[in-house]
Amino acid sequence: MDVAAARTLIMTRSTLEARGLSSRRIAAAVDAGQLVHVHRGAYVDGAEWASLYSEARHLVKVVAVHDRRRGATAVCALSSAAVLHELPLFRLEPKRVHQFGGQADGHVRSGDRHVARHRIDVPDDDIEIVDGIACTNLARTVADFIRSAPEPAGISAADAAMRRIAWHEGERTYDLAAAEEFRDAVTDRIAAAGRGRGVRRARKLLVIADGRAQLPGESVSRLHLLELGFATPRLQVPIPGPNGCWYHVDFGLDDVDAWGEFDGKGKYSSSEMLGDATPEEALLAEKQREDWIRGTTNRRFPRWGMEHIGTPFALAERLATFHVHAPQG
Repeated sequence: MDVAAARTLIMTRSTLEARGLSSRRIAAAVDAGQLVHVHRGAYVDGAEWASLYSEARHLVKVVAVHDRRRGATAVCALSSAAVLHELPLFRLEPKRVHQFGGQADGHVRSGDRHVARHRIDVPDDDIEIVDGIACTNLARTVADFIRSAPEPAGISAADAAMRRIAWHEGERTYDLAAAEEFRDAVTDRIAAAGRGRGVRRARKLLVIADGRAQLPGESVSRLHLLELGFATPRLQVPIPGPNGCWYHVDFGLDDVDAWGEFDGKGKYSSSEMLGDATPEEALLAEKQREDWIRGTTNRRFPRWGMEHIGTPFALAERLATFHVHAPQG
């Protein structure tokens, strides 16, 4: 979802009143879940809200706050900048829109239950306008977000940003020089934080960030694999297929002579991922692909989904069912 789409979901109090809803009826609709109050004088249909992912919900809040600002100069930051840059939040649903601005003392003003205003100055070079909304630029957003977010959300956002910078989908190539240039830009902004909170975690995540990860589930899987003691896996590994085609596997677990594949929720249901194929055709093609890879490489081929990456231990249990274990010692 982009800013324009988010804006179409927002209904103002005056719009609702024009439809015949009094203040009492609006309040009752909010209490009943028929409307969701996202900011001062801004509402979203309850059923529509329930259908949105957390990133889209937060973007709606960001737009509502921006469109109802009262002259104050502020820059969207942290998770609020992340959704403007279309980065994943991975299981985070922020309660408030985050803004930087004002005196640079680091404190957060909490008078507004919809907005957290951090008193942090942002250099002009770190500010970008996305669809008319001022926010921290991509490098600064990643630096701030991976310092403050849980590691699974942090690595998902860092990978997605790196992918935007360095991955070329048409050629399926990865620009290592562009990726390293972006990594350096994020590193510089982390260094500017000195010994602040989350710096050590941010540096750890930035070292392993890789834009070849296609989905947050792949990013989190890689984080867990490393925590379990596997060597750094190869990503999107090309394997020669029949009739001159190429298959690509999410993970090359070379230290245990295995492949690995994360199956996203929409792999066999999303129209975007299915293209012209039916779910049954996609499932059959995937089975034929896996059989070919197993047969030509003689490697084990564990697969897992979102339900297996809640913790490193959960992923280890899933891998063990395929007789794949992290090297010992």
